[in-house]
Amino acid sequence: MATKKQFSSFQDLLASSDLPVLVDFYATWCGPCQIMAKVLEQVNNQMKEQVKIVKIDTDKYPQLASQHEIQALPTLVLFKQGQPVERIEGVLSIDQLLQRLKMFV
Repeated sequence: MATKKQFSSFQDLLASSDLPVLVDFYATWCGPCQIMAKVLEQVNNQMKEQVKIVKIDTDKYPQLASQHEIQALPTLVLFKQGQPVERIEGVLSIDQLLQRLKMFV
């Protein structure tokens, strides 16, 4: 689903993308995050030409979670041109997430 790449910084990842970047802030122990992972996989299949999906494990990158004020899991943040434009907390259905994303792509 998500492409694994190494970047020197999170900002580099956002700046290097021509597409909007949907960041899934999650934790491996989080049940709702596992539900969203399946939703994101299907959304990625439908929108891979329109949005890039990146997963950030908040346990491994607590500084990023803090910097983006992640207080609930899962939290999705959509970035366009390096700036956050949409924030979604909790679990959404595939249709709900597609509808929210299509407003920005």
